[in-house]
Amino acid sequence: MDRIHNVNLRDGYRLAFYETISSTNAEALRLARAGELSGLWIQAGSQSGGKGRTGRNWQSPSGNLYASLLLRPEVPIARALQLSLLAGIAAHDAIMGLAAGAGKAPDLRLKWPNDILLGDAKMGGILLESTSQSGDEMPAIVIGTGLNLASAPQELDRPVTSLAANGVNVTPARAMSSLTWATAEWLSLWDGGHAFDRIRAAWLERAQPVGGTISVHIGEDRLSGRFLGIDEVGALRMSLASGEERRITAGDVSLGAG
Repeated sequence: MDRIHNVNLRDGYRLAFYETISSTNAEALRLARAGELSGLWIQAGSQSGGKGRTGRNWQSPSGNLYASLLLRPEVPIARALQLSLLAGIAAHDAIMGLAAGAGKAPDLRLKWPNDILLGDAKMGGILLESTSQSGDEMPAIVIGTGLNLASAPQELDRPVTSLAANGVNVTPARAMSSLTWATAEWLSLWDGGHAFDRIRAAWLERAQPVGGTISVHIGEDRLSGRFLGIDEVGALRMSLASGEERRITAGDVSLGAG
């Protein structure tokens, strides 16, 4: 591990860089359990064991961005889960800033709970994990962000893309600087969850328009209906064909009928 300074960080944050590592999230969680302080970013040039939601493999060749932020927000775990939406906003803003620098304005959207879409294809994702154990009301939180900058995984069962494939070429170091500053700004606005209404509004501005068709897979079940937004704690709201409104706290969302 090298603590490096070639990425421009906001005051109060630190960076540990690894040329290759199994998983930035796993390393951040290990350091959290060892007593590492809040505000540490872990970045890797590549990962051998990158992971996404529900244990899915996250292919991690060099040239893309793999980063995790260790935080100790001193809030109950239920409130800390809001950080997944915040991280999506920060990643969206970082990407749009990088694209603007290249004279591009991509169709970038957030998909609940943690995907970053470019057009209809996934180009990034967020993985929130914690050290929470039974009775641990204020755990350390790790926010993992993976962005396809130079390349996208092959042979997946869903469309994927990269920034480079859309005419935006940036280095991981430059993307990292953009992400760290955007994240710090939104964390300041979040104010420990006291201003989640601002986070909710910002997330909705960057997501699929309310009223769009979605389907949600929950285990073996699939629900189809209309996207109604997210509620005051960040759960997905949808309206079924029957008119019934459902509140979803976990599931895989597809845009369109699915």
